[in-house]
Amino acid sequence: MKHKNRSRIYFKGGLTKILFYLVMVSFSSCGKPKVFFCESPSKNLQIQVSNNNGESHFSVVYEGDTLLVPSKIGLMLNKIDGTNNVRISKFSKESIDNTWETINGKQLEVRNLYNEYKLRVSEVGGDKLLYEIIFRLYNDGFAYRYRFPSEALVPPGSLIENELTKLSFKDDYKYWAYNGERHNLGPNKRSESSVEKVRLPVVIHTNKDKFIAIHESEILRHAPFTINASGNSQTLSFNTDYSSQDQPYKTSWRTFILGNKIGDLVESNIIVNLNESCKIEDPSWIKPGKSLWDWRIAGYEAEDGFVYGLNTVTHKRMIDFAANNNIQYLLIDADWYGEEFDENSDPTSSGQHVNIEECMSYAKDKGIGVILYLNDIGAKKFGLERVLKQFSDWGAVGVKYGFMSGKGEAKVQHTRKVVELCAKYRLMVNFHDGPVTPSGQRRTWPNLVTKEYGHAQADARRSYYPETAVNTVLINMISGPLDMTNGWFGLNKADSREKVFKVIPGTVAAEVAKLIAVYSGWMVLPDCPEEYLKKDDLFECVRQMPTQFDSLQVLDARLGEFVTVARKAGDNWFVGSLTNREARNLTIDLSFLPKNQSFEATLYEDAEDSHFLTNKEVYGIRKMEVTSDSQLIVKLAEGGGNAIFLKKK
Repeated sequence: MKHKNRSRIYFKGGLTKILFYLVMVSFSSCGKPKVFFCESPSKNLQIQVSNNNGESHFSVVYEGDTLLVPSKIGLMLNKIDGTNNVRISKFSKESIDNTWETINGKQLEVRNLYNEYKLRVSEVGGDKLLYEIIFRLYNDGFAYRYRFPSEALVPPGSLIENELTKLSFKDDYKYWAYNGERHNLGPNKRSESSVEKVRLPVVIHTNKDKFIAIHESEILRHAPFTINASGNSQTLSFNTDYSSQDQPYKTSWRTFILGNKIGDLVESNIIVNLNESCKIEDPSWIKPGKSLWDWRIAGYEAEDGFVYGLNTVTHKRMIDFAANNNIQYLLIDADWYGEEFDENSDPTSSGQHVNIEECMSYAKDKGIGVILYLNDIGAKKFGLERVLKQFSDWGAVGVKYGFMSGKGEAKVQHTRKVVELCAKYRLMVNFHDGPVTPSGQRRTWPNLVTKEYGHAQADARRSYYPETAVNTVLINMISGPLDMTNGWFGLNKADSREKVFKVIPGTVAAEVAKLIAVYSGWMVLPDCPEEYLKKDDLFECVRQMPTQFDSLQVLDARLGEFVTVARKAGDNWFVGSLTNREARNLTIDLSFLPKNQSFEATLYEDAEDSHFLTNKEVYGIRKMEVTSDSQLIVKLAEGGGNAIFLKKK
C-alpha cells in the first residue's frame, strides 16, 4: 500500500504557544480551575477539558452548537476514581495532515487531517501517573483514548474496572443503534428510554438538527464497549468489561462522528483514520470483488433438471457462470469438509461430496478465486495456522470465518490472530455470526475485507424487511464494509429452497439497488445462475459493477424511510435508492457528475404494480441522456428500489 505523506506539520508557535502559556499560568494558580482548549484544524469543533477541584470534565461545541455540556471523563482504575481527586498536566499538541491510498475503502484516497492533544492524569497530591488521555480532533468529529505507558502500571498490573465517563447532552434527542441480526434499535427518545446495553454504532439526532455517531475505533486489546442509556435522561455512559494489563497498552478510541445530515456520518473516514498504517508489505494480492455463493441455492432445480447441492459438480457449474459474467469469486460455505459443528469435521480434508483440490484446479483454469468457509470449532480443534496454511496450499484466496466462540477481550485477541495469520498466508477474511465490532482495522490489515455486522437476508432463519435495508446503510455501515448477501432475483419461491426458511420481502429492483448502496469488500450474490439469466437485462447492471468502487456519496436519506447512494466507478457512476414499506417519488440531483459531460443513464426500476410482498419480480428498464444539470424523478414501489447506471458518452 502506498502512503503519500503530503505534509507532516508540527505547530509550535502562534496560538498554540499562547494557549500553552495560559495553561502553564493556570498551573501556577493553586486551587483555580485548569482549562485546556482543543480545536479541529478548521476550528469548527472545539473541546474544553477542565480540571476543577480535582474533578475532570470535557465539553464539546460543533459549528457553534453545544453538543456536550461539561461531562465527567475518566476510568475506575485499581479502585481509584479517575474523575475525582485527580489533576491534569503536561498538555501538548501535534498536528498531522497526510493522504493514504485504500484497497477496500469508500474512497480511493483518504485524507488524514487532525489535531492531537495529550494530557496526563495523576492523583492529587502525588506524581504517580494514572494514565494519559489523548484527544484527536478532525473537522467532522473527534475521538479520545486512554494510554498506559510503563510508568503508569502498578504491579502486578493495571485493572480497568469500568469507565466512569458520562456524556451529558444539552437537550433531549432521539437515537438509533445497531441491533445484531435484527432490525435496528430506534428511534428512541432519550428521555423516554432506559436501555442498559445499546450496541455500536449509536446514531443521535439532536434538537439542533445535528447528527452524532458514537462508535469504537482500533480495538486492540480491551474488550468492546456498549452504551448505557438508563438513568439520567440527558446522559449516556459506557459499559466496559474488566481488563487487567501488565504491559504498556492503550484502549480503543471512543469515537464521535459529527454532521449536519445522516449521510455525513456514513461518508466519514474517521474510523479508519484512527487505525495504524498498513502492516502488509505488499498487499497487491488483496482484491475486492463479486462472489457467487453455494449456501442458499441448495435444492434448487434448474430447467434442465440439474439440482444444486454441496458437491463439486455444482461448484464447477457456478465457476463457469462466474467466469462468463464478470464475477471474480466462488464462496464455498459450511459443511464442505463435514458438518460444521461436529468437532471431528476436519477442514484440512474434503467432505464426502466435495473434491476441493479438483474444484481449486478448475477455478484456477477459469480465472476464478475460491473462498472457503471455516467454522471456529474446526479452526481450534485442528490448529488455526495449520488449517489456514492448507487453505493457502490448495490455492484459496480467502476465508469466511463463522461462529467464533468467546467474548470480550479473548474474542478480540482471537479475531486479530485470525486476521494476521490470514495475511501471512495471503488470505482475505470475512467474519460472520456475531463478529467483533468493526473498528477500522482494514486500514492496518486490508485483508480484513468485510463482516456480517447486521442481518444478512435469510440468515438466522428469518427475513428482514425494507426499513431494515434502509437503516443498515445509515447505521450499520458507519462501522465499515458489510456482507449482507444482497442480490436476490428469484424472490417469489425462494423459501422453497433447503436453506431459505422464510419468505424474502423486497422487489428485484431493490435487490440491485442494495448492491450499490451497501458498501462491501466482497459483494456476495446469494442466488442461482439460472435466476440471474432469467432476468439477464436486469443482471447486466450487476455485470457492469466494478470490483472496487472509487467513491461513496449519500445523496439524500432519512432514517427508517429512504436512502440514495452514488458510487463512482472509473468514468462511470452507479446510483442506488431504497425505500421502506412506503412508496415514494425521489428527485435525484445529478450535480455530482463532472461538468460539460454527457452520460447515458440506464434506470432499473420498480414497475407500476411492484410490491415487496405481492409482486416482487416485475421491473422496468429505460434509458436517457443526462448531464450534471439533470434531475431524475424516480418512483419506488412499496418496499422497492431503483438502480441507475450512468455511462460516460
